[in-house]
Amino acid sequence: MSMLIDGKWSAEVWHPYQASDGDGRFVRQPSTFRNWITADGAPGPTGQGGFTPDAGRYHLYAALICPWASRVLMVRALKGLQDTIGVSIVQPLLGDQGWSFGPGPGSLSDALFGSTHLHEIYTRADPVFTGRVTVPVLWDRKTGAIVSNESADIVRMLNAAFPEIGPDLYPEDLRADIDHLNDHLYDGLNNGVYRAGFAQTQEAYEEAARDVFAQLDGLEERLRGTGSFLFGDRITETDIRAFVTLIRFDAAYHGVFKCNLRRLGDYPELTAYVSRVLKQPGIGETVNIDHIKQGYYSIKSLNPTGIVPLGPIGPFGA
Repeated sequence: MSMLIDGKWSAEVWHPYQASDGDGRFVRQPSTFRNWITADGAPGPTGQGGFTPDAGRYHLYAALICPWASRVLMVRALKGLQDTIGVSIVQPLLGDQGWSFGPGPGSLSDALFGSTHLHEIYTRADPVFTGRVTVPVLWDRKTGAIVSNESADIVRMLNAAFPEIGPDLYPEDLRADIDHLNDHLYDGLNNGVYRAGFAQTQEAYEEAARDVFAQLDGLEERLRGTGSFLFGDRITETDIRAFVTLIRFDAAYHGVFKCNLRRLGDYPELTAYVSRVLKQPGIGETVNIDHIKQGYYSIKSLNPTGIVPLGPIGPFGA
């Protein structure tokens, strides 16, 4: 967690845990900016209106280590929006100033303002902002505002606001089923690995780790009969949500987050599924295993030495 207080950076409050409940369970904090791009500029489900789908108007700040940011990068690729929405990629290591920009393989500098740190983008939007500084950030060049820093919202708005481009990732006939599976995947898998990694008690860790593997077992069984993707032969936003956690599993969560009952490589259906998603147009460019390993193993509270393991060796590990 990176923190601004009244627009000033407070490095001494940085820690990865965000919050925990009375039993030591990790509690993820809500995102702050919740505006939407809509076809006619009307307000979306939350926030203010005025954000229309204009080419060149928006810029995405993301991290290749981060699964939440990477699912937005995946939608940008699948929808063919690379020329419509620009992108900057922070460096993989979280330092005393939070996410930073700089040279290095896979990183892309802040092309708009030449910022050194991501928190500078937040204070451009709100000079007295108090809260976490997270990725992704969708920036509006026209008004100088942050549209959203909630990945689930950005995924859905990019799909709906640019319907004529790329596949429909939230088709109307599947929406109820997508929402239902999304909810299960979020708690048990997407956030489940964090609940395990950042648990503050043995009981909280074991509860979360068992949830993670229950989800993996369920997905393995589901994929035996669904076709190429989780809802047949159409890729949807649920596949994106699953993929960003699965592609990081052996490289990061199995080790540093102690989700080590089994490896992704022990699941043949899931391994083949991840390979199919990875082959979709543009998706490979959103995955950088070096960034993933460097970023997760730089969390000092979990890995004080900062040593990054050589392995795992495998299709998604190195």
